Amino acid sequence: MSLEAWILELQQIVGERSVIYKPDDLRPYECDGFTIKKALPRAVVFPQTAAEVEQVVKVLNKHKIPFIPRGAGTGLSGGAIPINGEVLISLVKMRRLLEVDYKNRTAIVEPGHVNLKLTNAISNEGYYYAPDPSSGMSCTIGGNVAENAGGPHCLKYGVTTNHVLGLEMVLPDGELVTVGGKVPDMPGYDLTGVVVGSEGTMGIVTKAYVRILKKPQGVKTVLALFDSVDDASQTVSAIIANGVIPGALEMMDQTAIEGVEKGTYPVGYPKDLAAVLIIELDGLTAGMEDMADQIVEICKEYNVREVRVAQSEKERTLWWSNRKTAFGAMGRLSPDYVVQDGVIPRSRLPEVLRRISEISERSGLRIANVFHAGDGNLHPLILFDAKKPGETELAIQVGSEVLQACADVGGTITGEHGVGIEKQQDMLKVFTQEEIDAQVAIMRVFNPDNLCNPDKLFPKPSRCVEVKDAAHAH
Repeated sequence: MSLEAWILELQQIVGERSVIYKPDDLRPYECDGFTIKKALPRAVVFPQTAAEVEQVVKVLNKHKIPFIPRGAGTGLSGGAIPINGEVLISLVKMRRLLEVDYKNRTAIVEPGHVNLKLTNAISNEGYYYAPDPSSGMSCTIGGNVAENAGGPHCLKYGVTTNHVLGLEMVLPDGELVTVGGKVPDMPGYDLTGVVVGSEGTMGIVTKAYVRILKKPQGVKTVLALFDSVDDASQTVSAIIANGVIPGALEMMDQTAIEGVEKGTYPVGYPKDLAAVLIIELDGLTAGMEDMADQIVEICKEYNVREVRVAQSEKERTLWWSNRKTAFGAMGRLSPDYVVQDGVIPRSRLPEVLRRISEISERSGLRIANVFHAGDGNLHPLILFDAKKPGETELAIQVGSEVLQACADVGGTITGEHGVGIEKQQDMLKVFTQEEIDAQVAIMRVFNPDNLCNPDKLFPKPSRCVEVKDAAHAH
């Protein structure tokens, strides 16, 4: 069947204006937040309902045309890049908040619903949605489900999987199914947990049943400035060891601080500062003042230069705005960067940060560290210039070395950004081939023809590739 014919079928489902296929129109969809690799999709389809997603998938499955679900395109591991010229099924028009049940503390959203908009919609009733990735003002909950996104407050509240009760999804053959539901702890296998974080390789989420939480009574935010990365790192472990579990515990090193101070929300950090911690307490107001005093004393034990407690919501918001725009602010320091996403035991922070510094010195590429220190989720930003021959390849190599440093101390290669195409080969740092094959076998139950986001997540060669070859042979 010709290209025009199957595009016509899609147009009959979603409307002529909701299918784009001309090269100039496809250009904005050649990559996501991982810009090192780019490829044009065959087409982009914009369904508005689950029924339309079903029909679109059935057409593509019938013609054995591979496809990828896409959210806002803020992903950082290349999971939505159409490396094989796949059709993108964009879910941005499926953005409704379908239901809020305050008594049972649940909400139902479509996949294109923007993360922060859920909190904004329920805040007047005293509720919020806990997962808060730094891209929360633009990323979608469907994308968060695909990547199992986290955020600064995941130390205390967990990542996306801890807040998803169930999912409605279209399987790669076009069948609409529901896993989990509106109540927690459904009997049987935790298929919701299997799908969350599967990076679009098992199907297309069309509805998410999520938990909402009551806003905490009080919030108190502490800012600690250090002359030594080691001292800041030791402080992180000491706070947790003393029985204090902050809502968030973030860290930035000197290079990251340099970037954010040139960004949109400068705080006025000293230029010679080695590291900064943002420590946020939330919960019952009773005893919070004492906990803040305890944190201040712990910071002093580890040679803090200065420690401040936010005196107003405006001051607290400035500190967080400065931190949450860190990735974008790196553009003030370098024309290009790639961000890694390793996770380590927080007690190994000083050691791993020293190794990252050594990797930076040896490679000649600057690395800015800005990360969720409380749960050991590192985000080293490797700065490079793609116009300089060999620097892109060097940056990728450096990123892999950083992930090896994380794996060597019992950590892993991603905490929230996903594997995508960026970290496929790095999966072998933490899994044996047998363990990877077992995961591919699970994926095949949902996606037997490897049509839904093929050649992502798992390293090559793998049975994932064999499945695709077998499908093409038919």
